[in-house]
Amino acid sequence: MSALYTDGAVRQRLIEFLGGDSLDHATAVYLTHSDGFPFDRRELRPPAELDWFLERDLDIARSLADSQSCLLHLDVEYVNFDSPAEAFVDPWRCFELQEPVVRVIESLLLEWGIRPLHLITGQGHHFVWRVSRSSETVARLRALSPAPELTRRCMERLPSILLGRIKAADQDLFASVALLIEFVAHCIKEKAASQCALPVEITAVHVGPCVTEQREMISIDISEYGDPLHTRMVRMPFTNYRKPWATGLVRYLQLEEEIPVMASVPLHEMDFRQALKVRQMDEDVLDLARRACVRIPLQEAGTERLLDHYLASRLRRFHEFYYSTRHDPQEIWPETYDRTPLAALPFCARHLLESPNDLLLKPAGMQLVTRCMLAQGWHPRHIAGLIRSKFENPVHGWGVRWDDYEAGTRADFYTRLFAGLHFTGLDHLVDFNCTSTQEKGFCFPLAVQSCELQSARQKLLSNLPS
Repeated sequence: MSALYTDGAVRQRLIEFLGGDSLDHATAVYLTHSDGFPFDRRELRPPAELDWFLERDLDIARSLADSQSCLLHLDVEYVNFDSPAEAFVDPWRCFELQEPVVRVIESLLLEWGIRPLHLITGQGHHFVWRVSRSSETVARLRALSPAPELTRRCMERLPSILLGRIKAADQDLFASVALLIEFVAHCIKEKAASQCALPVEITAVHVGPCVTEQREMISIDISEYGDPLHTRMVRMPFTNYRKPWATGLVRYLQLEEEIPVMASVPLHEMDFRQALKVRQMDEDVLDLARRACVRIPLQEAGTERLLDHYLASRLRRFHEFYYSTRHDPQEIWPETYDRTPLAALPFCARHLLESPNDLLLKPAGMQLVTRCMLAQGWHPRHIAGLIRSKFENPVHGWGVRWDDYEAGTRADFYTRLFAGLHFTGLDHLVDFNCTSTQEKGFCFPLAVQSCELQSARQKLLSNLPS
């Protein structure tokens, strides 16, 4: 066991982050590890088994699900589609590029009166806070409950170890929080895009090459809200960050000597430059653990103000429109979604729908289909239903374990996100053209002669909401 994990101060900080003063009173629903591993129900352990992870020097994550609180979480990170190890090889540059976005986040949260716990991870920043499940704020959030029919499907995938610990009301609340966090992401993108040297996008959607000739961007990664609550977790501070090694990235790129071992740490009384140094040295991390509390802060008044702003927003009006209808029932898909006429679509979108694995799983794939179907006049909720019908069709040989994740929830999240950016005027369609689509890797050979993205773009531009 490393010196970091044998230290009493570190152990106490971990217990704080789990929501209690002792492991017996921890409010997190489970512990697991996340570096290089998708959700695996066999790897879930109760908080009381924290020492199992410490003894093995593992990375550690706690569930977003909590028995007493509703956790709200923002993840911002640098992404490079051409050089995936860039954030580890040159963290100074990659974190500097994120600074305009981080400043906007801090300013917005302060405006609402929210003081989150701010953590530094391997590629970016986490902001996390909580509200009591018995609060008026949570009662108001529960009333939003956007898609109860999908809550049932999410609960059908709940592992037996979590039965009774996560309830349908928790999943409903998580789905409502997703709407609120999507609004936060909109506000960040709107304010930060003009201040940042790289594209600022919501989720890791593919972008074209920047001035560096690489496809790099800053991601406001809220993708966790596109899956069932029980599958999502947040990395714990003062724990090992092993992603480059666990994924095989270090070995594949032969970077063993270039990427230092690091820990996730709170940004306490220091800037990111100091944090990048501290996270590499056990003695500095231990010193930080002795003076930096990481209890997730209760922020009810600020979250209440945030909710008021969301309910008065254009995005809220779009969400009400989005959920004004439902996906077609599965039993009639052979007569509806399966008979969608594809000939009128640009070839790139048609190819994604005809050969969806795994291009349609990627955010950029769903973005392209959503834009093209909106141009055809489709209601965005039915676009999600069409994408869901592809996800649930076993003929495509999906590698995703849809017995853990939920296809309708995933399709709803991304379609709602990309359609919402259009309906609120935040998507200026600057990359909705053949050149950008080719640069992203979503243009296919036959599309050279039959692509009609310009026509689809003009239709969307002519129908921009006032």
